[in-house]
Amino acid sequence: MPIHRPRTGAGGPLRRTVPVALIAVAALLAGCSATAERPSASASIGTAVQDGGTLRYVIAGSPATAGNDPHGGLANESDALRFALLYDVLTVPGDDGRAKPRLAESWKPDSTLTRWTLRLRTEAKFTDGRPVRAADVLYSLRRIERKATENYGRLAQFDTQASTAPDDHTIVLVSRAPNALVPEALESVTFVVPEGSDDFTKPVPGSGPYLLDSMDGQTAVVKRNPGWWGERPRLDAIEIRAVADPQARAAAVAAGQADVAGSVNPAAAKSSGAGVRVVRRPAVTEYPFVMRLDRKPFDDPRVREAFKLAADRQALVDTVFLGFGRIANDLPTPYDPSYPKDLAQRPRDLDRAKKLLAEAGHADGLRVTLHTTTSYPGMDTAAALYARQLADIGVRATVSNDPPDTYFTTVWGKADFYTGYFGGIPFTDVARVALMSASPTNETAWKRPAWDAAFTEALAVGDDATRNERLGALQKELWKDGGYVVWGLGDGLDLTSPSVRGLPTGPGFQRLFLDTVRLAAPGTTG
Repeated sequence: MPIHRPRTGAGGPLRRTVPVALIAVAALLAGCSATAERPSASASIGTAVQDGGTLRYVIAGSPATAGNDPHGGLANESDALRFALLYDVLTVPGDDGRAKPRLAESWKPDSTLTRWTLRLRTEAKFTDGRPVRAADVLYSLRRIERKATENYGRLAQFDTQASTAPDDHTIVLVSRAPNALVPEALESVTFVVPEGSDDFTKPVPGSGPYLLDSMDGQTAVVKRNPGWWGERPRLDAIEIRAVADPQARAAAVAAGQADVAGSVNPAAAKSSGAGVRVVRRPAVTEYPFVMRLDRKPFDDPRVREAFKLAADRQALVDTVFLGFGRIANDLPTPYDPSYPKDLAQRPRDLDRAKKLLAEAGHADGLRVTLHTTTSYPGMDTAAALYARQLADIGVRATVSNDPPDTYFTTVWGKADFYTGYFGGIPFTDVARVALMSASPTNETAWKRPAWDAAFTEALAVGDDATRNERLGALQKELWKDGGYVVWGLGDGLDLTSPSVRGLPTGPGFQRLFLDTVRLAAPGTTG
């Protein structure tokens, strides 16, 4: 799935991919709350910090699918980066895996974990000078919920109509069921716009660290927002250029035409010259092969298991990630704290796979089409190799290499069998976006009411260990019968010029918050 709440998220796709932030519910119920530290004016620009300059960032995206609406779908990472710079969000992922305050300074639940009181910063302003009010936040949340079919049901767990804004800096947010992870659900994508904003043919005022200077079909330039409430960004401006081809992104840095190339392929990272730095975002990239359970032949669990048993995972990891990854075990969030640690690795077993296909009525072979693209580096390589591996069990897989410009709008979530993408989002996000029966983007058609109910009940558990155990049991069920062949987990790889400092290395959306990135003076080392 594309970036959703690409953190490694969460990555995310796109984690959050730092492990999902777990709330100490007992402490919260006792009346404690998370609080932000205020940046001091004197700390804005340290004497050893190079200040100013324009960062040129080439990132995955296509002008053909670009948009200005931060509450709709996020098919382009280039759009997501622009939104993260222009608009404030309520919370962001912290380095320790816990939600970190942003526009929301603090939060506290009631005893039922269904009503959360959020206190907003009092000094935040939109770029047109208006103060950011609770009414603006509530309007934005309601609009996000209203556009659920476009944005993967981002806020489906909340009843925003029942939520209130009792004063200009307080939101009482109502969740549809008890939820101990509300601050995490608000991370990174709760872009706040002025109340009443509904025409996004052009960007509307934001309250983020940057403001829009210029934009055309491919390139947007944002400049430092002098009225932002936070620590003064180090860069004067950031140029965001949407480039669909990862090879072209890498070449731009090598030729000195860009300072950062996001999501390049491992071959480019290995062959980068002395004047280029490689920034690794550990274990944030997955290209699962996605099978729809409601369409033949994948409606038969024996076929799904056979396809999982056919995968030579080590060969895929070695070929696609070139040493920048490790094998996975058919679950999309192996980095999550709720991942079942006692789950045995599924081996490659060609004899059993052939037996299962024969039992399913395919003893004479099976023909399928496997869709893929080049949106992210190695997606096409993975599909081509897996097709050859499927041939070992009598499956003839024709690989359709579809255009990257439209892949995530015409193939992803729609085709019977295709190469997906996860950018490191946590299990709870994957479940809400892609596994619940009512999920707008239930890409595998995994629809089990009992599973849905068990997931909802698990979120209401205050104890971290108990909640993770219950979520792990749900993942075991998915491992057995689900529609994902998750064969490996790769590092996210960015290339930068030698002058770039402080580029985030977290997963998913976490890497799009560039407040502290700077350009070092020529000749600076370290």
